[in-house]
Amino acid sequence: MSKPVHAMIRVRDEARARDYYARAFGFEVADRYDFDDFTLIYLRDPASPFELELTVNKGRDKPYDLGDGYGHIAVVVDDVEAEHARHVREGFPATDVKTLKHGETVLARFFFATDPDGYKIEVIQRGGRFA
Repeated sequence: MSKPVHAMIRVRDEARARDYYARAFGFEVADRYDFDDFTLIYLRDPASPFELELTVNKGRDKPYDLGDGYGHIAVVVDDVEAEHARHVREGFPATDVKTLKHGETVLARFFFATDPDGYKIEVIQRGGRFA
């Protein structure tokens, strides 16, 4: 059997990315490894073993091309409306809260946040299949 352990994204500015993920989602640095050409920073929520790996390639000054293949990462929250209001108050880019239904069944209430490098993060109301 396999177990998911992390997802990786490339960021240009470590401090800016760490600040965003700490303030927007409460992610803390679990580990940090500095190499000659790059740095790896592993972030996680204290309640979850899954990590987000930030890769900072040293000397990179232009934005990464996210292309049309990147989707998003997702986090669950206890109160999506309150989280949305907090993101807006903090000045973090956020779409409106939406509801996804399958027939009459609500699958998710969510919004999308965008980090400083343009990556999308789906913020989902905890419940149902997203317990």
